Amino acid sequence: GFGRQERIECDAILCAVGRVPRVTGFGLEDLGIPLRENRTIETDAYLQTLYPNIYACGDVAGPFQFTHTAAHQAWYAATNALLDGLWHIKVDDSVIPWATFTDPEVAHVGLNETEATGKKTPFEITRYALSDLDRAIVDDTTSGFIKIITPPDEDRILGVTIVGEHAADLLAEFVLAMKHGIGLKGIFATIHSYPTLAEANKYAAGSWRASHVPMRALAFAERYLAWRRGS
Repeated sequence: GFGRQERIECDAILCAVGRVPRVTGFGLEDLGIPLRENRTIETDAYLQTLYPNIYACGDVAGPFQFTHTAAHQAWYAATNALLDGLWHIKVDDSVIPWATFTDPEVAHVGLNETEATGKKTPFEITRYALSDLDRAIVDDTTSGFIKIITPPDEDRILGVTIVGEHAADLLAEFVLAMKHGIGLKGIFATIHSYPTLAEANKYAAGSWRASHVPMRALAFAERYLAWRRGS
């Protein structure tokens, strides 16, 4: 708990304080290709440098230092280089998943509460605890949750944070949904295999749906069913 001290014996401690791009030794200085303040290579929306025939992608281009974003940028850089003179495609980095492979895993995409508040974006939170999920109970991995940020009274996904077993894998469905404009209603209406961890996404969407039940429609249905029963 808070304030508790614990002594742990170990052989070595690995301290990761961040990384910086390695941009020396490639002749960039001789060509006068500019760098940003964080030492990444300055590129445009098409990953072109100062020279249109020289592209940069991945950690050296930034702003993300992920293998999956490097591969994402590499496709744009290669395509733009090969099709130079025909057309260029702007890099789309609007939906970027993040994952930290701790135990339990932490994964998120889009806005979190702090970012939404800082941007003065109106939002509401839907939370689903993995302790309610059958597969998590069977596997004894009930620690964790799914937290979804949406605009008030809308199912459009602004951001998702998942903490738990295979959080990075579970996040993929929300990344797809945000990329292609699928809301929580669409996820809730999608059949998920039982018993799987992926069902947590459906149940999280169902939690949002349950809190946005159209009360007038329910009242009408209640009166209609009462009429059918003759009461």
